[in-house]
Formats: sequence, structure tokens, C-alpha cells
Amino acid sequence: MSLKSTSKFIALLLRHDPGQAGLTLDAHGWVRVRDLCAAFAERGQRLDLELIQNIIGSSDKVRFELSADQKHIRALHGHSVALEFDYQPAAPPEVLYHGTVRKFLEPIGAEGLVPGSRQFVHLAATTSAAAEVARRRGKPVVLVVDAARMASAGHEFFQTASGVWLTAHVPPTYLTIPGAG
Repeated sequence: MSLKSTSKFIALLLRHDPGQAGLTLDAHGWVRVRDLCAAFAERGQRLDLELIQNIIGSSDKVRFELSADQKHIRALHGHSVALEFDYQPAAPPEVLYHGTVRKFLEPIGAEGLVPGSRQFVHLAATTSAAAEVARRRGKPVVLVVDAARMASAGHEFFQTASGVWLTAHVPPTYLTIPGAG
């Protein structure tokens, strides 16, 4: 199994379906490294702390976090399983960005940005980071979020260790959609 496919499978387990491998996440999304490694071993695949560290260190995106004692691991964001996040509210920059594709612009214009199956809407600090996320689905369209105005209206923002910004919902009044009237 390549590093990329191992990383994707870890993400699947820690973000969406820990039960698939008999894992149980704690309230904040942590699971013991030894349990994750045992789940891989049951599938006939090698995983150990050194390989996990290699995955984390070699990735272009920070997806996972090891505890200080390196005995626990969790995904930083993108969860569809319900968790109690321990992120602290943070003051966002003036603007943030969200990458999408054209086919989603109409519903976004009506509803704003909603988390869908995830717990939070994911936002980027740069247009290039937002476009990179959207590129997986087609030609990217980058939306501008008036984060400062949202925050002053009482919307909470959280920043993960990977630099991704999270919020519960972005109402359409805080969005600038390219090409929209």
C-alpha cells in the first residue's frame, strides 16, 4: 500500500467510518495509535508509528495530529462523524476563501455554504488553497467570504493546526460569487 493510499484509508477511518476497522474515537476524535496499527494488521497491512510520522511529515497537507506522547492520533478536520471539537474560537482574517465548482453556485447563492455531511464549512486563507481543494471536482471557482463581517455579527471561526478555517455556516450575504450580479 502506498503512502497516499495508506493516508486516504487512515482519513476514511478517522473522519468517517472508524467502525469499519473496529475503532472507537473518543469525544475529540482521538484513537490509540496501537489500535489503528492493529486494525491495519488485521487487514494484512503494515502500519506503525514510524510510518504514521512519515505520512504526516511528507504530506503536502496536514491532515492528522499525533498527541504529545505520540500514543494517539486524530484527523484534524473533515469529519462526518459527530465529535466534540476542542478547537478554540479564533479571529479570522478580513476575508477567507472557499473553492467550489460551477454546478454548485446556484444552491450556494440561495443557501450559502453549508457543511453537508461534515460538521463544519471549510475555508482557506488563500485563493490558491481554495482552488486546489475545488480542482478535485473540476474547474475551480473561488468564492470570497467576508469573514470579518461574519465574525462581528457573532459567527464563530476556528483554525485547525493545518491552517484550515472552520465555521458552522456561511450565509449568502457574506459571499462574493464571481460572475454573480
